[in-house]
Amino acid sequence: MGITSRMIPTEDASARKREIEEKLKQEQETLSFIRENLEKSDQLTKGMVSILSSFESRLMQLENSIIPVHKQTENLQRLQENVDKTLSCMDHVISYYHVAKDTDRIIREGPTGRLDEYLACIAKIQKAVEYFQDNNPDSPELNTVKARFEKGKELLEAEFRSLLTRYSKPVPPILILDAISMDEELEIQEDVVLEHLPEAVLQDIICIAGWLVEYGRNQDFMNVYFQIRSNQLDRSIKGLKDHFRKNSANSGILYSPAVQTKRKDTPTKKAPKRPVYIPGTIRKAQNLLKQYSQHGLDGKKGGSNLTPLEGYDHDSRVKHLSDAVTEKHGAAAGKDDVLDIEIDSYIHCISAFVKLAQSEYALLAEIIPEHHQKKTFDSLIQEALDNLMLEGDNIVSAARRAIMRHDYSAVLTIFPILRHLKMNKAEFDSTLQGTAASTKNKLPTLITSMETIGAKALEEFADSIKNDPDKEYNMPKDGTVHELTSNAILFLQQLLDFHETAGAMLASQETSSSAISYTSEFNKRLLSTYICKVLGNLQLNLLSKSKVYEDSALSAIFLHNNYNYTLKSLEKSELIQLVTVTQKKAECSYRELIEQQIQMYQRSWLKVTEHLTDRNMPVFQPGSKLKDKERQVIKDKFKGFNDGLEELCKIQKGWAIPDKEQRDFIRQAQRRVVSDTYRAFLHRCANISFTKNPEKYHKYRPEEVEEMIGRLFDTSA
Repeated sequence: MGITSRMIPTEDASARKREIEEKLKQEQETLSFIRENLEKSDQLTKGMVSILSSFESRLMQLENSIIPVHKQTENLQRLQENVDKTLSCMDHVISYYHVAKDTDRIIREGPTGRLDEYLACIAKIQKAVEYFQDNNPDSPELNTVKARFEKGKELLEAEFRSLLTRYSKPVPPILILDAISMDEELEIQEDVVLEHLPEAVLQDIICIAGWLVEYGRNQDFMNVYFQIRSNQLDRSIKGLKDHFRKNSANSGILYSPAVQTKRKDTPTKKAPKRPVYIPGTIRKAQNLLKQYSQHGLDGKKGGSNLTPLEGYDHDSRVKHLSDAVTEKHGAAAGKDDVLDIEIDSYIHCISAFVKLAQSEYALLAEIIPEHHQKKTFDSLIQEALDNLMLEGDNIVSAARRAIMRHDYSAVLTIFPILRHLKMNKAEFDSTLQGTAASTKNKLPTLITSMETIGAKALEEFADSIKNDPDKEYNMPKDGTVHELTSNAILFLQQLLDFHETAGAMLASQETSSSAISYTSEFNKRLLSTYICKVLGNLQLNLLSKSKVYEDSALSAIFLHNNYNYTLKSLEKSELIQLVTVTQKKAECSYRELIEQQIQMYQRSWLKVTEHLTDRNMPVFQPGSKLKDKERQVIKDKFKGFNDGLEELCKIQKGWAIPDKEQRDFIRQAQRRVVSDTYRAFLHRCANISFTKNPEKYHKYRPEEVEEMIGRLFDTSA
């Protein structure tokens, strides 16, 4: 065992030694391989360095040879570019010398039908002008292209004028009436477009105007524009007037027939409203009022020949008077119809002017530069506006002349016009905003003139009612309503239709500090005060006129009829509401006056009934014989009653009480009083023998007396 143990370590050492030797051998081989590779690498490196050195040398040689060539090429390219640019500039410059020739035909033929091509030619000419001005201002070519440019501009201006003149037409009257008659109550508004120019033409005009502003440096076309459009605006309004003259008098058409037809297809819409008033209503009242200065409707001296009208039916009375006027004054009525049309036409023309002016401004705003629009618009509307204002001034002058002739009905012409002017003033002012002060002040000046002359007419009318002379030949012989009363009431009723305008008219003349702010209530009180003044003057004048009658009973009937007619007219026309604004008890006062006159009339029968009283009646015993003196007293009483009854019935049968209710009331009251007194007298004399011929004195039975009184105030009986 010991030998084996010593042998094992020795074998291990040998194995290990062999292992180490093998590893060493491998390492040596690896080292040798590395050395060989290093040597090869060194050789390759030396070879690469040699190649690079050679390449660098050659590259430097190449660079030294290429750079001069590149510089030469660059110079050549620059020279080529300069040559090209020079040739291009030469071509461009040469083209300017040919512009006049190239554009000659197009310029001569003008822009009509080829505006874009024409403007392109003008642009070429303009560039040529700029070139020669900058580069060769002394060249003859500059004058040539300048002349060609001016010629082109002139033809553009001529085309502008030609297009405007050729396509600007007056707006048809039916279209204007359609535009101003739109009903505010329509559920669906249909805007009426006033197309003044076709769209294509409008665009050409806008294009030309823009060029003239930017390049033409000429504002003359604006003068051309406003002159042409001003003429069309004026013609449109005059055409509307002619339409009224031809159609309104006969057919009453106040808006477009085309619109009427169109609205038949839309039954949910209402017919368009009239702008202001119905022609003829004012004129009819004027016809009636004018008769006041002609001493009766039949033109004869004497009292009124009016037929008594039942219940003072005012509408019937107006118709009666109007028929009389038509019959007796046919020619004058024809003139009045013409004036009706003129008034209605003027009112519509005011509305038409506003609509047309607004439409003209909308058109102008597309064509004229903004900073010239207001001035051009001001010039454009002047002719039409001046004509309207002149017509208004003529109306005022005519009213002034009529008032000087004491024809106060002329003021009624002013009322509908003035009301319409004031209603449209705000829109009028808005339309004229930005125009000259003299333009904006024209309408307010006309309104002031109308208010002044109107207020003067109102005041002078009130004075004329007060100062109307008491002419015997002008008094109604039947005691009916005096023409002065009828005229005054008719006049006041027209004021009721225009109460706001009339109140403002009176307020415009107020100078007190309290009247600085004219409220509607203030104006209403002024008008109420005025109406009360007229009625007061009328009452005083009627009282004075009644004294012309020698018979106090007829005087009472006259006052009764006039007071009653006044009261009934006030109540029926609602004038009483205006009167009571300042006179709360006016109605009661009139009723008291009426009652007083009835009592005054009833006194006329005292000379009949006084014969039936017990005064001087003999005292006797039944069955006793009367003395001759006593019998004579009874005979005288019968005779006095009979004669008085016959006389009064004969006289009063020709008197008139037009109001049926009042006529029946007065008859019944008088019949009752006389009949009762007569029956009592007959009863007292029933058993008295005072004559052998009782039928000679006892001529009438009580029923016959009642029948005679029942025929009073009946001119037809």
